[in-house]
Amino acid sequence: MVAIYARQSIDKKDSIFIDTQIELCKRQLPDGTPCVVYPDKGYSGSNINRPEFQRLLEDVKSGKIDRIITYRLDRISRSVLDFANLVDLFNKHGVSFNSTQEQFDTGTPIGRAMLTIVMTFAQLERETIQIRIRDNYYARGKKGMYLGGPPPFGFRKTEIRTEQGRLKLLEPNPDTVETLVRIFRMYGEDMMSLCAIAKQFNSEAVWAPKGSHWDSSKVSRILRNPAAAQSSAELYHYYRSRGIRFTNDIADFAGVAARGIHLLRRKCELAAP
Repeated sequence: MVAIYARQSIDKKDSIFIDTQIELCKRQLPDGTPCVVYPDKGYSGSNINRPEFQRLLEDVKSGKIDRIITYRLDRISRSVLDFANLVDLFNKHGVSFNSTQEQFDTGTPIGRAMLTIVMTFAQLERETIQIRIRDNYYARGKKGMYLGGPPPFGFRKTEIRTEQGRLKLLEPNPDTVETLVRIFRMYGEDMMSLCAIAKQFNSEAVWAPKGSHWDSSKVSRILRNPAAAQSSAELYHYYRSRGIRFTNDIADFAGVAARGIHLLRRKCELAAP
């Protein structure tokens, strides 16, 4: 039986849709040739943990498949190691592999060598994109730009126009900032426990993040988030003592009013005023 495998991570203007991939694969077959289609939509090619692809592998192991067609090699996998193991599996079960865009005969040594070279460059491209995205992520954080995801409790997103385009920043949320200030005052000045703070807010019918009830863990997460803290040299040394690596010099934290801190994974970045 001939198997057609198609994969699409996300819908983008420059991506080829699954239906188009399947149609291009079917053109490789004589009219009337029976085939089974295995489509995975919304899954990355960085690994092979995809439901339809796993079903395809099970059918390969059970001897149901003798040929696999895909639009491009990277539809199968972007990992050289995964792809090498897959080629070994296909050869073990007598399954040939074809792509509509790259022509390789996996039954010959030169074909397998060329296939490895192509997959090596596919993985290099993926890793280069990941590095570029990571570097841009930290560069945006250093400028004080908001980096996505739900805003911290007590804040909301705002957008400004600059010479670089539209930038998203954080600003106090008038609906929740008073509660945020109360949390720090109750904990730092009134010496209330986390449970006591949660109990107090629940008794007042003050909603926690996402409209839920308060508990000690929610209060703790808010207190630990540095977004509400004003930058200072003391705060710099505090996080340094706990293993946080800073991209900004301590001079950026000393004597600067109305600035906050972005905690980016294992790095701490200075936010915009």
